[in-house]
Amino acid sequence: MSGSIVHQLSQEFKIPSTRWLLAQWVLAPFPNFVGNRIRAMVLRWLGFNIGQRVCFWGLPTIIGTGKVHQKLTIGHQAMFNIQCFFDLAAAISIEDNVVLGPQVMLITGGHDIGPADFRLGPLAPQPIHIKQGAWLGARCMVLPGVTIGEGAVVAAGAVVVKNVAPHTVVGGVPAKEISSIKLSSER
Repeated sequence: MSGSIVHQLSQEFKIPSTRWLLAQWVLAPFPNFVGNRIRAMVLRWLGFNIGQRVCFWGLPTIIGTGKVHQKLTIGHQAMFNIQCFFDLAAAISIEDNVVLGPQVMLITGGHDIGPADFRLGPLAPQPIHIKQGAWLGARCMVLPGVTIGEGAVVAAGAVVVKNVAPHTVVGGVPAKEISSIKLSSER
């Protein structure tokens, strides 16, 4: 009986990443749109792999177990608007010059389908990769295993369930290609 209680308590009070908790504590005094580059600097100082000239207009929500600071990679000069959400059940890789609008959700944690009496099956996380120069509009959601191609644009509110080709615009639920984007040298 007591072993069961100890096990239950350990599951209920699992402490998330200490580094992430420290980052939240240190950055709590900064309101949105204040200390944009300081947020990135503090996260870098705490061991997150974040490039130079990165701006966070608000601290994102990060969930995940283990060493979440090792599961997130952000390139140089990326910009993140307020209330972004990163599920770090698997790795998220964001390359240089990527922009995320407000409340963008990156979800790496998915589940297999379980038996009829309990459909939530085992966790089956898959990484997300967002390539250089991509722009993700407000409140879009990227689901597990997706790669957003270089220079792609994801429209606001889109739900991305499959890879997005480079230099295309996608939108809708589920996201579908709307158009392709000419490269600046093709004017």
